[in-house]
Amino acid sequence: MAEKSLEERVAMLEARDEILKQLPDRVTAVEEQILQLRDEMRAEFSASRAKARAGEEDVVRTLRDEIREGNERVMQTLREDIREGDERVVQTLREDIREGDERVVQTLREDIREGDERVVQTLREDIREGDERVIQTLREEIREGDEETRRFMRVLYEDLVERIEILGGKH
Repeated sequence: MAEKSLEERVAMLEARDEILKQLPDRVTAVEEQILQLRDEMRAEFSASRAKARAGEEDVVRTLRDEIREGNERVMQTLREDIREGDERVVQTLREDIREGDERVVQTLREDIREGDERVVQTLREDIREGDERVIQTLREEIREGDEETRRFMRVLYEDLVERIEILGGKH
């Protein structure tokens, strides 16, 4: 199955949401029909009672049983239809959420991986630059130290030569 875009999924969810929002109105309409049916049945019962009083009690009992059975079948069918619709909507929403969660997790992992790679690269570059500066600084300090050592050695040499001359002249 081709992966649906977020907009398509949102549109599907909104359409489902609209259907679910209409469900109470539809149930209300069915209730109104049932009430209307009940009102019509009451009118018919009144007529049937008049006949029953005239000796047709069996007809009234038969009508009551048939109406009760019809109502029970209608109510049972409506309950089953609503339950099946709810289960399908819940299952679809769960699947959609699960798919969305998996995509979000994958995207976050990729973003973190890319961010980690950039951080590692930046750190490597910073360390390299820092190493180069440290090496340059050490070289300069070593050169300066070498020059200072040479100057000090010259002073010592000259001092030594002068002392030797002084000692050589006293004998």
